[in-house]
Amino acid sequence: MLDANMQAQLRQYLANLREPIELVASLDDGAKSAQTRELLTEIAELHDMVTASFDGTHDRKPSFIIRRASDANKWVRFAGLPMGHEFTSLVLALLWAGGHPPKVDADLIEQVRALEGDYDFEMFFSLSCHNCPDVVQALTLMALENTHITATLIEGGTFQNEVEERGVLAVPATFLNGESFFNGKMELAEILSKLDSGADAKAAEKLASKDPFEVLIIGGGPAGAASAVYTARKGFRTGIAAERFGGQLQDTLGIENLPGTSYTEGPKLSDDLKKQIGENDVDLMDLARAVQLKPASEAGGFHEVTLANGAALKSRALILSTGARWRNLGVPGEAEYRNKGVAYCPHCDGPLFKGKRIAVIGGGNSGVEAAIDLAKIVGHVTLIEYDSKLRADEVLQRKLRSLANAEIITNGQTTEITGDGSRVGGLVLKDRTSGEERRIDLEGVFVQIGLVPNTEWLADSGVELSQYGEIIVDDHGATNLPGIYAAGDATTVKDKQIVVAMGTGATAGLGAFDYLIRNEPVEDIAQAA
Repeated sequence: MLDANMQAQLRQYLANLREPIELVASLDDGAKSAQTRELLTEIAELHDMVTASFDGTHDRKPSFIIRRASDANKWVRFAGLPMGHEFTSLVLALLWAGGHPPKVDADLIEQVRALEGDYDFEMFFSLSCHNCPDVVQALTLMALENTHITATLIEGGTFQNEVEERGVLAVPATFLNGESFFNGKMELAEILSKLDSGADAKAAEKLASKDPFEVLIIGGGPAGAASAVYTARKGFRTGIAAERFGGQLQDTLGIENLPGTSYTEGPKLSDDLKKQIGENDVDLMDLARAVQLKPASEAGGFHEVTLANGAALKSRALILSTGARWRNLGVPGEAEYRNKGVAYCPHCDGPLFKGKRIAVIGGGNSGVEAAIDLAKIVGHVTLIEYDSKLRADEVLQRKLRSLANAEIITNGQTTEITGDGSRVGGLVLKDRTSGEERRIDLEGVFVQIGLVPNTEWLADSGVELSQYGEIIVDDHGATNLPGIYAAGDATTVKDKQIVVAMGTGATAGLGAFDYLIRNEPVEDIAQAA
């Protein structure tokens, strides 16, 4: 199962084990069980603190638990093979079970340990899902830190019948005590906020105690990260308040147009940016959603940003880099069938539609790339474009047209998504030339029709927005309000690309630097008066 390089890496990681761990597998006679036996045997041979046995009696086969030899009540179960994006999750589970301390905020660990009640989590993932590892790792950590918490992590491709029975049409899909808990990516702090009624108050209290920043950046995508690196390196006390660090990078798989980097993936680039801002002593406040802005003229000398949890952060200069999100179709049935056949992430959810008929809405690069990737998995893909022609790069169009199981429809307006109440069954399509309507039977709809800036929270702030809701900026990244700058996809900058966002982030950072050195700090003004 593991090649020589992976074995060498895993052997190096396992050297960090502090106490013995046990792997206990429940297997049948199938090929996946044979692979599971092979994997666990190889792992056990890499370190004398790891033992593997194959006498488990759990109903899910193949599956295996990882537990501490000293405390059999702390365990996590993997059902199916945790390879692909989940191999890192497997490695971390082994290390944490073996006593190696997790690199997680100590306050969050204490919250996990303090949870009372019984929590039985089941979570479905796919091996191609780049959002799933965060949930897998959070639940793994919780199960290994609190005996009242169990976590069973299920690879959907291995347990396709269960996926169908439980109506899982999007991953990550998390169930708690047999009931749906959440669909989508969640980090540890988000899970705790759902379970611990006091979590938000604790987080707010911690944030509210922070001294004013010299530069506060709202948003943690490539634009915000670039701004932070520039201002921190200029010597200014810099903070980032991000609803989700990485932003759209977390939902982006292959990146091949970043100069100097032949190929990378969004989550990896996000991790690299997080490491870089950490090396530059930037105060990162993740899972912090801004809901209100009071400019310095209203807030008494400092710009003030209020967060969803009630905390308020102050700063001499602000950089707004809240990015954008996928645009919704806005047709009947879309909201009703979200995560029930309507999806927005082809890489995450594509494997759940293996052999099925699906549609991709949108003929730009994102839509055509999605259709190409999905065609490798699904039975048939219909790409629907509202315009009279596709807008994607010609090389992508040629590739799509060459696929035998792909159909392209232009001048097509999706007017409704239909289903039986529990899952998608088709859509209604109107020909924009003839006006004729027809129904297409299918089991999934992937929406890829562009972006909407995350700027609704600025509506009453005084920051000038365009008719499309974008923050209007000048060549220096400055808004219409002194000391407030903006960068990235939330602004009027024309091209919404990673490298452009980074460049505008640097520009805004340099603009904020110039503003700060030309304006005295509030306390100095007060003392002079």
